[in-house]
Amino acid sequence: MSALRMTYLALAVWGAIHPMYYFLFWFAENGFDLGALVQAWHVNAASSGLVWDLTIAAIALTVFIVAECVARRAWAGLIAIPATFCIGVSCGLPLYLFLRSRPSG
Repeated sequence: MSALRMTYLALAVWGAIHPMYYFLFWFAENGFDLGALVQAWHVNAASSGLVWDLTIAAIALTVFIVAECVARRAWAGLIAIPATFCIGVSCGLPLYLFLRSRPSG
C-alpha cells in the first residue's frame, strides 16, 4: 500500500475516532437526545456557521462521490456516504480518497 493511501486511511480512522470522542462525552453528560445535540450545535452564530459549512461540504462530497462512482463504476466508494453523514466529513472524505486511490487490476 502506498504512503498516500496509508495517509488517507489514517486520516479516515482519526476522523472517525477523534470527533466521536466528543460526541460520546456529550451523550454521557446529556443523555442520548439528538434534538438537544442539534440545539447545542446552534447555540451561537459561530457554531451555526460551522454546522452549515460542514453540512454543505457533506452534500457536495456526496454529489461528487455519486458522480464518480457512476462514472467509474466503482461502487465500493459509496460506503463513504453513510460514513460522512453518520460520522462526519472528517471520516467520509479521506475514506473515499482511500477507496478511490486503490490500484485497479
